[in-house]
Amino acid sequence: METPKNIILLVDDEPDVLEFLSYNLSKENFEVYTASNGEEAIRIASEKKPNLIILDVMMPGMDGIETCSKIRSIPSLHNSMIAFLTARGEDYSQIAGFDAGADDYITKPIKPKVFISRINAILKRASFISTQEQDCEKGIIRAENLTIDKEKFLVFMDEKKIILPKKEFLLLLLLASRPSKVFSRKEIFAQVWGNDTLVGDRTIDVHVRKIREKIGEDCIKTIFGVGYKFKG
Repeated sequence: METPKNIILLVDDEPDVLEFLSYNLSKENFEVYTASNGEEAIRIASEKKPNLIILDVMMPGMDGIETCSKIRSIPSLHNSMIAFLTARGEDYSQIAGFDAGADDYITKPIKPKVFISRINAILKRASFISTQEQDCEKGIIRAENLTIDKEKFLVFMDEKKIILPKKEFLLLLLLASRPSKVFSRKEIFAQVWGNDTLVGDRTIDVHVRKIREKIGEDCIKTIFGVGYKFKG
């Protein structure tokens, strides 16, 4: 049986960029779709369910950050990875991008071989996360008024359902699975993002902050100079 192609959606308001990236991805046997604005990207993504969405940051109308946030709010696109495409020298905060739900950054201009390498690394990471989810032992973790349903991928706070993005959930689940253990930053990266990750040093901090905002400041303890542990 033929292996299904990875589907990639390219979003950029510059036709030359779309043509260049699409050509190089198609040569590598990816199934490629393109969009020139945020609204079109959301429509195509909802229809095609891409494995990876590559978003330009600076677009007229709905920019990449807003587009990313809207995509992340669509349940059927929960498993789609998102990488921002940024220009060198662009005054842009990676933290804002991760807050919106980005998984990675790709800086343009970029050589074709390097571009394909980055794409493969992101998709490999997605496969790692998917495998981790599938292998996750079925059951419930409870801690005071917090319940984590590992099978349904849900978190409940005082019986109120809280939906976390994929990596926020996996990070919380990792820490909660062994509440007495202090996880080093290196361990967290390996377990949640995979050893091939290509993200900034602040990634874990951003995700911890977002979790605290949703389920309480004391849910995760910072062990300075070491890493993090669950409040239990």
